[in-house]
Amino acid sequence: RSLVVVHFWAPWAPQCAQMNEVMVALAKEHMQVTFVKLEAEALPEVSEKYGISSVPTFLFFKNSQKVDRLDGAHAPELTKKVQRHASSSSVSAGSNDSTKEDLNVRLKKLINAAPCMLFMKGSPKEPRCGFSKQMVEILNKHGISFSSFDIFSDEEVRQGLKTYSDWPTYPQLYVAGELIGGLDIVKELEASGELDTVCPKAQKLEDRLKVLINKAPVMLFMKGSKQVAKCGFSKQIIEIMNSTGIDYETFDILEDEEVRQGLKTYSNWPTYPQLYVKGELVGGLDIIKELKETGELLPVLKGEN
Repeated sequence: RSLVVVHFWAPWAPQCAQMNEVMVALAKEHMQVTFVKLEAEALPEVSEKYGISSVPTFLFFKNSQKVDRLDGAHAPELTKKVQRHASSSSVSAGSNDSTKEDLNVRLKKLINAAPCMLFMKGSPKEPRCGFSKQMVEILNKHGISFSSFDIFSDEEVRQGLKTYSDWPTYPQLYVAGELIGGLDIVKELEASGELDTVCPKAQKLEDRLKVLINKAPVMLFMKGSKQVAKCGFSKQIIEIMNSTGIDYETFDILEDEEVRQGLKTYSNWPTYPQLYVKGELVGGLDIIKELKETGELLPVLKGEN
């Protein structure tokens, strides 16, 4: 039952180097835990299999089964997860009560992570059972705004939530921290017309994208943030933008799958990063590089061109 922590990293990302140092410190503290580094871009098949879209990403394994995941350079969260999983690997009968209490606190946080939370098998884009697929279709059909949690990604949550909510199956839908029920209940609410009053409505994606694009005079949609770029292209464009001295805001498309996919269609531009000035698309990294070389970048960013 030993714990294995795998760090998917990239040599170009400074945040990965920082997290490697954190791992070294954790390895000294938790001798029973195995820590592994994998270069994400050098092993594309493995990265694709586990859905690694940014670095650093940490996967946690027990008995060859994935039990948890952490995206991003969050040292305190990594420490917390290692401590929790390491202690549950060697948990004694006497500490079961405190472990149960910790899990309940975590479940409560997850349930309240969004006004409408769906615990399902897979993700809204890729449901991994028929019931979860039907649930997502109903919520989308009614324009309901919801966040989701893949119970396959965390066995502790998968088993614990059934006891916590006294509901033995998945999917499970929660609104304002309260259990609504599973697929049958949601179908009944839909049939009676109550579903639209129970669940919060989503803002139309196109309207939301317009608001985001116009949030600042210069908006950059990228992987990561100004402080921590999460891909090589985003890192390069940040360096160019910083060299201009022009103020700009960023949006991390890795944090919002709906925006990530929707903006590609909306702007008819298939890749990231994407730069907008006064609500108009300028382009991606290649365009920005060309504008810099020709001396046009500064006037464009100022809205003069």
